[in-house]
Amino acid sequence: MRMRFAAALATIMLCAGLAHAEDLKAFKLTIDGVTVDIDPGEDANVRLPGGKTAKVRLDRNDFATFSGGTFSFVHPSGISVTKTDLGDSITQYLAASALGTIVVVQEYGKMNPVSLDQLMLQEMTKESVQAGGTLTQQPTTRKLADGKQLTGIKATVKTRTDSADFEIVGFGLADQGLLFITRIGDQDAATEQPMIDKFWETLKVKL
Repeated sequence: MRMRFAAALATIMLCAGLAHAEDLKAFKLTIDGVTVDIDPGEDANVRLPGGKTAKVRLDRNDFATFSGGTFSFVHPSGISVTKTDLGDSITQYLAASALGTIVVVQEYGKMNPVSLDQLMLQEMTKESVQAGGTLTQQPTTRKLADGKQLTGIKATVKTRTDSADFEIVGFGLADQGLLFITRIGDQDAATEQPMIDKFWETLKVKL
């Protein structure tokens, strides 16, 4: 039994060693035709065609800009924006932190979605309300830097242990538009509010 265990352990260690040896870097950096694999925060030495060796470093910016077809916004660079086709000319873009703070943009290609704010709020809060949570809401507007005005609702759902704030606003034309949704828990506001603030401060609508 010990020999079998030792053999199995050796195999696992060998596989782990091979996996480590074949680790792939997240980025390729090319300088004057010379390419080096590198991860953010790493230093690397690159031998250029003339024989000179250059030391390079790749660092990640704190924020990055995401651009959709009819909008753009700035988000923390460590958070990815995922794109989902919901069908019927509706596309959803989601940025979510590990703590559950979310930014959602829904792009509608066949209708003005501004009137869907109540339906969206009900869908996002129904589980908390069914569990005994209390939902309060009020109309709200947001004016973007270019003067465009978004209309919708702000809401808070409170349970026995915590609460979360929602904002759902939209902008639309006769047959197309955008719906914007944010959610942040009260316990996470100290660290997560900058993500929400940056979204609203940098949001651009291209309709």
